[in-house]
Amino acid sequence: MGSGQSREDVELSDSDDYKEEEEDDDDDDDEEEYQDADKELKPHSVSTTAKSTGTSSAIDDVDAKLKALKLKYGSSSSSPSPSPSKTPNSKNAVKLYLHIGGNTPRAKWIVSEKLSFYAFLKTANVDGHNDDDEEEDDDQGYNANSSGGRRWVLKVGAKVRALVSTEMQLKMFGDQRRVDFVNKGVWALKFPSGEQYRNFVTEFQDCLFENVYGLQATDENKVKIYGKEFIGWLKPEVADDSIWENADIEFEKSPSSSVRTKQDLIEEFEEAANGGVQSLTLGALDNSFLVNDSGVQVYRNLSHGIHGKGVSLKFGAGHSPNVWRSTPKKGLLMKAETNMLLMSPLKEGKPHTTGLEQLDIETGKIVTEWKFEKDGTDITMRDITNDTKGSQLDPSESTFLGLDDNRLCQWDMRDRRGMVQNISGSADNSTVLNWAQGHQFSRGTNFQCFATTGDGSIVVGSVDGKIRLYSKTSMRQAKTAFPGLGSPITHVDVTYDGKWILGTTDSYLILICTLFTDKDGNTKTGFSGRMGNRIPAPRLLKLTPLDSHLAGTDNTFHGGHFSWVTESGKQERHLVATVGKFSVIWDFHRVKNSSHDCYRNQQGLKSCYCYKIVLKDESIVESRFMHDKFAVSDSPEAPLVVATPMKVSSISLSGKR
Repeated sequence: MGSGQSREDVELSDSDDYKEEEEDDDDDDDEEEYQDADKELKPHSVSTTAKSTGTSSAIDDVDAKLKALKLKYGSSSSSPSPSPSKTPNSKNAVKLYLHIGGNTPRAKWIVSEKLSFYAFLKTANVDGHNDDDEEEDDDQGYNANSSGGRRWVLKVGAKVRALVSTEMQLKMFGDQRRVDFVNKGVWALKFPSGEQYRNFVTEFQDCLFENVYGLQATDENKVKIYGKEFIGWLKPEVADDSIWENADIEFEKSPSSSVRTKQDLIEEFEEAANGGVQSLTLGALDNSFLVNDSGVQVYRNLSHGIHGKGVSLKFGAGHSPNVWRSTPKKGLLMKAETNMLLMSPLKEGKPHTTGLEQLDIETGKIVTEWKFEKDGTDITMRDITNDTKGSQLDPSESTFLGLDDNRLCQWDMRDRRGMVQNISGSADNSTVLNWAQGHQFSRGTNFQCFATTGDGSIVVGSVDGKIRLYSKTSMRQAKTAFPGLGSPITHVDVTYDGKWILGTTDSYLILICTLFTDKDGNTKTGFSGRMGNRIPAPRLLKLTPLDSHLAGTDNTFHGGHFSWVTESGKQERHLVATVGKFSVIWDFHRVKNSSHDCYRNQQGLKSCYCYKIVLKDESIVESRFMHDKFAVSDSPEAPLVVATPMKVSSISLSGKR
C-alpha cells in the first residue's frame, strides 16, 4: 500500500453520524428513545440494560424487574454502599454503539443496545472469567503494580468490559455528549444529558488515576504525585496557556513557517530493502543508511527522498568473527557522516550492550571495536546519541553521549593524551572508551531514552514517565523534572532550540513546552533554570479509537520525532510517530493553536487528533523526516522516509495556500 490521508473524515463530528434506520439523535428523540426502551424492556434482556431517563413510573418498573432477577452490580448486604455508578439508574443509562466495516466504504455506526447502563467496578476479576463482580473490602488495599490487585473496569451491559486505562484511547465529544473507545472493537456511548456525560468523564479520569498510581483521586493524592508546581497538569482549566499562544505567534513570524490550508502526501520512491531492516539512520549530507540483518545499505539523499545506490556494507568485513553479539539495532553517524557507531545488544529483546563497533563508511570496514568501562569494570549502555543535534556534521567530533538505566555520561574516543585510539596490537581486539564526564545514580532512575538540543542540553525519559532536563554543563542534577502521566517514556525528542519536548508512550505522545519567565521577566527554558509554579500544561497527541483499532495488533506508538533542523532561527514544522502499519503526521503549528477544533469541549489535558496517515502493508520500523535542507519550494517540509522490514519509501508533503 502507498500513502494515504488521515482519517479525520471518518471521525464522527455530529450526532447525525450515528446511523440508524428509525432514529435521530436530537435531544427530543433521545428522551423518547430512553422512554420507549423502558416500555420494551423484557426480563430476559434486563441484564444488558439500565434504568431509563423517562418518567418515575417507568424507572420504578425497571427497578422492580432488576430486583426480581437479583442482578449483581457491585453491591450486596455485606459490602459497603456502592457509588452511584455501580447501581443501574437514570444517572448511568447510555446508548451503546458499535463501529463496523473498518475502513471500507461500508463502514458505519450501528446501535448495539438502544438502552444500556454503565458501571465502574473495582475488582480483581478484570477479564471477567467469572461472574462475581462484587467489590472486596476496601480495607484490603490496592497495589497498582501487583497483578493480583483490584483495578477499576468499565462495564457496559453485557457487551463491554474494559480495564480503565489509556489503552482504551477514550475520545471525548462534549458537544455530542458522547465518548468513543477501543475494547475488542470500537464503541461509542451516548449520554442523555450533558451533566451525565461530564459525570462519566470525571469518574473515568478518577478511576484511571487510581489504576495508575494505586491511590484514590483526591486533590491531596494528586499533589502528592505531581507536586504543587504542576497544578496546571492536574487542573488544565486553570493552567496558564499564554506560553502556548505566544509560541504560536512566534512560529507564525518565523520565515521558515508555511501555513497551508491543504497538504497532500505523495509517494516519490519505494524500494526493496533486502529484508530484516532494524533501523533507519538519516544523514544531512549526501547519504542515508538502513541497518539490516546482513549489513548497512547506502542510499543517496535527494530533494524528493532517498534513493538506493546499490551499495551494501556487509557485516564481517574487517573485524573478528565473534564481535557481533546480535544484529545491530542502531547506527549513529559521526565525523561529518564518514563514520557510524553500530550498537548490538547482548541479548535479543534487551537494548543493553557492553561495547560498540565503529564503521568507516568510505572503506566499508570496521576500524575499531570499543568497550564501555568505568574504573576498570565493564559496564553497559542502553542508548547512545550525538553531543548536540547537529554534531554529526562536525568532522572533528570524537565524543558522544551514553545512557544506561542509572547512568548518564559522555564517552571520548581519544585517549587521555588527546590521541584517537586504535585497536592494532590489542590482544582482545577491543579498546576502552574514556569516560569523559557523567554521573552514576545510586537510586533507580530507570532511564529509557534521551536526546540533545542544538547547544548540547539533554532531555531524558524514564520508565516512570518522568522527563528530566539537564543543562549542557552538568549531568548530575536535573534542572527540571516533569512528572509522569503513568506511562513509560519509550522515546524522546527535542527541538533544536530546546523549547519543545516530544515524549512517546505506548498510547499517546506528550508535547511539553519548556519556556518560562523568571523573576526578572526573562524568558528561559527548563534546561537553564527551575521553572517555578507557572508551568504550562502539556498536550497529548493521540489516534482516534477507530484508527487505533485499525492500526493492527501492534498498535503502540514508537519513535516520535520532530522534523529535523540544525540551524538557529529555523522552526520544526511537523511531528511524526509510528503505530503498527501507520506513520502518523501532525502539523506542529496546528497542535500549538489553542483555538483549533480538537480542543473544544474537552475535559482534562488537551488532546489533538488532527493528523495525516501513511499506511503500509507491514509494520513500520521507523519514520523520520529528512533534514530541512531537502525541503523544496513547493513543499512545506522535507520528505518523510518510512522504513519497513522489507521496503523503504519516501513521501513528499505538497500543498497550496
